[in-house]
Amino acid sequence: MILRLSDFQFPDAPARLYPDTPDRDWYLEVGFGDGRFWPHLAPTLDFPNYLGVEISGVSLLKAHRRLRDARIENAHVTKLLALPLVQGVIPPESLTGIIVNFPDPWPKAGHEEHRLLRAPFLTLAANRLKLGGAVWFTTDHDEYFEFACAQARDTGLFELDFTAPPASALETKYALKWRELGLGVNHVRFRKIKHPDAPAFDIHPYPAEEAHVPHAILTLPDTLDLNAFEKFTARDPRGAYTVILLEAYRSVRRDEFTFLAHVVEDELTQEVLVNVTRRADGSSLVRLGRFGGPIITTGVKAAVATVTAWLEERGGVVTHRGY
Repeated sequence: MILRLSDFQFPDAPARLYPDTPDRDWYLEVGFGDGRFWPHLAPTLDFPNYLGVEISGVSLLKAHRRLRDARIENAHVTKLLALPLVQGVIPPESLTGIIVNFPDPWPKAGHEEHRLLRAPFLTLAANRLKLGGAVWFTTDHDEYFEFACAQARDTGLFELDFTAPPASALETKYALKWRELGLGVNHVRFRKIKHPDAPAFDIHPYPAEEAHVPHAILTLPDTLDLNAFEKFTARDPRGAYTVILLEAYRSVRRDEFTFLAHVVEDELTQEVLVNVTRRADGSSLVRLGRFGGPIITTGVKAAVATVTAWLEERGGVVTHRGY
């Protein structure tokens, strides 16, 4: 099944995602390409639960068709970046394996910070893996392989199991081209031996506590006219995010109106709703809407701040900021 961001809970649970097979092992594949790997591997592991994440929409559709054709029902794929998914959706100590086949090696000097398998991500992975679970890493890039192994050792959370890659890793589209050239691949499993403290990432699941939801309180003028709204853009001076207010419209409820915001942060893009609700004391509450299960990032917080600033420019008086 193809899952959208709004289909997940934060965090989610195998019992909800896989109601027919809740007790099976759970594997996450990061960057599944055209989806050839899992249909080959799943039968050898007695069909564990599977979640695949990829940023290519075309690859998403190809992988979905392969899973359907293989009649693998306890498998989901989604179009999302790996970090928000692992941080926001996967609960601690729930995964048996995280599979990373032939990731982008970012080979240019100074580009190592773009690599997935660095210590911060591996620490997060260890938090989400069961004790004894492992990150499976296959690559043709020798330098990245040595780099990732060093990063895993530095965390102190893994033992490194050097072994042959699973046969299914050599049946992917990329691996087949590599094999035709007569070249080999590297494979290692970073097996979790210690549970870390939860790492501090600036990407968090939507909190249950109302006080932690990005919000502001202000008094609005009676003359505020949403018909005069025009698209409004706010950019972080350091380039961390861009917020575009696309639409503003009044709710069917007379005491509320809503802004649609487009938020871009590196490769992560979200569209979120920011609600402005009239309160009993005459003030208005500006807060992030729950629709779509947004992941609260710096840019999403900035979307609430941008709506607040737009209202201030039109006569709103802010009495509290909570973002």
